[in-house]
Formats: sequence, structure tokens, C-alpha cells
Amino acid sequence: MAELRADRLLLRRWRDSDLEPWAAMNADPEVREHLGEVLSREQSDASVARFLADFDRRGYGWWAVEVRATGEFIGFAGLDEVEDDTPLTGVEIGWRLARPAWGQGYATEAASAVLAYGFDTLELPEILAVTTATNLRSQAVMRRIGMTRPGRRLRRPHRARRATATERGVPHYPVARP
Repeated sequence: MAELRADRLLLRRWRDSDLEPWAAMNADPEVREHLGEVLSREQSDASVARFLADFDRRGYGWWAVEVRATGEFIGFAGLDEVEDDTPLTGVEIGWRLARPAWGQGYATEAASAVLAYGFDTLELPEILAVTTATNLRSQAVMRRIGMTRPGRRLRRPHRARRATATERGVPHYPVARP
């Protein structure tokens, strides 16, 4: 698993010491506001096991994010295949930080490092981000890292194939490889 370094952050492999703060984040209703139900400790631990397995299998996934100056774990950032139950396909960028890390530019910094890795190392042709219409913080990060929301929105596709996010009206922000 490659480590990514940003000015203030290290994106690295998950450690056992990350499990407790990760579980606390996933039990926080404000952190999970746009993600669904809070997770139990068991569900949270299982997610890290999946992250590690996916990363080892694909060469990309979710990194643990720590503040370089302190070594403090503050969340995760990375790339993932868009889930099968969503109305779009591709590779998605994402991030999730503990509340004390909000508003400090960490999400933008981590996302910028992940985006560069996706384009420069993995040579992905496009990376997209998906969020809820009410998640204004994540939408702001998406704009800051150069993502733009397409203007064309159709309600229902008229084809047998899986619809793109634009066709389904899903709030998403794709960015093409420079």
C-alpha cells in the first residue's frame, strides 16, 4: 500500500490503533449525517478489514489519514469502485473526518493527494464524487479540488444499460484526467 504525503497529512495503511477512533467517528451521528445509520464497533472494525482487503486486491482504496505533526488519526480518504447498487459506474473519491478535524482544510488536502494518485499513478481517465444534495461541506471540497457538477439532469434513462449519474439526477462531481 503506497503512502501519500501532503503538506500536513499522511495517508497510510490502517493500524490497530486506528480502530478505536474510527469506531468513535462511525458512532457519531453528525459525522454519519449524510451516510446513514451510525455503526457499531463490530461494523466499524469490519469496514477496516474490507478496506485493507480491497486495497491489497486493487492497489487503491481507503487510506487512514493522520496529522503529520502529531500522528493523530483524523479519518480516511481514498478511492473506491462505485457500489453496484448505485445508478452510476466508475471510481469514486471520498473522505470522512472526525468532527474536531472539520474546517481546517484537511479534507481538501487529503482529497487533492488522492486525486493526484488516481490520475498520476493509476492513470484513471476520470474520478467522480457522489454526495447528498444537502452535504454542502463535501460539495465545497469537490469544487476546491477542481470537480464540477454537470448541468444536464434527466430523471429516467430510456436505455437498458445502467444510467450515468447525470442521467439519474444524482448529485455528483466528475473530473477528467488532465
